[in-house]
Amino acid sequence: MNIFINGEQTPVPDRLSMGSLIVKLDLAGQRLAVEVNEELVPRSTFAEYRLQENDSVEIIHAVGGG
Repeated sequence: MNIFINGEQTPVPDRLSMGSLIVKLDLAGQRLAVEVNEELVPRSTFAEYRLQENDSVEIIHAVGGG
């Protein structure tokens, strides 16, 4: 299936979990926020959250500073 990650069409396996996508993108352990179709996906649900065809995923990296 195809999803859009930060605006770029990306093929992924059917019913991929958000947790698996984060690992696939080599982002595990990083501070980030994820939205799917403009809805925030809580980190606690990444393992069970399943992506669907044409979902629009936005991944935002948290940057420290002050």
